[in-house]
Amino acid sequence: MTSLGATVDDLDDDDPRTIGPYALARRLGAGGMGRVYLGRSEGGRLVAVKVIRSEFARNPQRSWDELLTRSLRARHVASEWLFKTRNHRAQDVRLRIRIERDAFARMTPYWRALGFPFRELVPSYATAIGSSADRPLALAELMGIIVNDGQRRPTLDIRRLGFGMGTPYHTVFEPAPGAGERVMRASIARILRAVLAEVVARGTARRVDHAFLNGDGVPIRIGGKTGTGDNRIETFARGGRLLSSHVVSRTAGFVFYVGDRWFGVITASVSAPQAQDYSFTSSLPLAVLKLLAPTLNPAIRREKEVACYSTSPKRSETPRAAHWNFMCPN
Repeated sequence: MTSLGATVDDLDDDDPRTIGPYALARRLGAGGMGRVYLGRSEGGRLVAVKVIRSEFARNPQRSWDELLTRSLRARHVASEWLFKTRNHRAQDVRLRIRIERDAFARMTPYWRALGFPFRELVPSYATAIGSSADRPLALAELMGIIVNDGQRRPTLDIRRLGFGMGTPYHTVFEPAPGAGERVMRASIARILRAVLAEVVARGTARRVDHAFLNGDGVPIRIGGKTGTGDNRIETFARGGRLLSSHVVSRTAGFVFYVGDRWFGVITASVSAPQAQDYSFTSSLPLAVLKLLAPTLNPAIRREKEVACYSTSPKRSETPRAAHWNFMCPN
């Protein structure tokens, strides 16, 4: 699969619409070896997908010289853009993008083994603990792993079900405690908590420093990471001149932990076309958390109680979990 630029044609009736995980959009070309299609992955990445002619699959003993001869056209289509020297800068940019994407594709399995919850690493922002605004649960899970010293523990929507209280038939159902799965070294998780605490103490999240207090009035340690996204599709002319700018969305988020038990994420998001009318930053979710602090403080002070709330965006019947995503480890 190769990223390329070429003249494209619409799909014919006999062309497939999907190949593996890729949805096909156009036909880029055809040659002695087969056809090349423009495909799109589930994550939105454009790729070239080549379909080998059936006779080659049935006869794998063909010689190398014959394969080279019959693949001449396909190889020409796949590399034609590289030898057009009118715009070296455009070629350099595309090569850097390709190399960067390949590097991130190779990195992803190692990140996921350490607890990174997303399916793909997006080179533009996903190497930081920021907010993509569409998966706050994944960010909360990642923060939960850090709070739990590198262990991923199950998230519970229901902690206890009781029936017939005060009667001889009183029955209580509780989920069996999960053992958890270690996905990160405990030493790394502690370092991350210290770094995230610096963001609150001296960085972009200073607004919520000292927002939570224990029963003696001593500030509870808070750590987190802010993120703001002004997401646009922009087109540039030669020399870097901006031709057009289309607003897609505006997002701001704060993923955080409070003490050694509580963690969560607050995300603000506005989609186009209304997004162009807003200019908020990550100070918005910080202000929301600070406003909620007096309500949350009593629950956080009850250190002997463990209450885990769902991070589902649905409104909860529990006031402490309404309107926002907040959870705690088991």
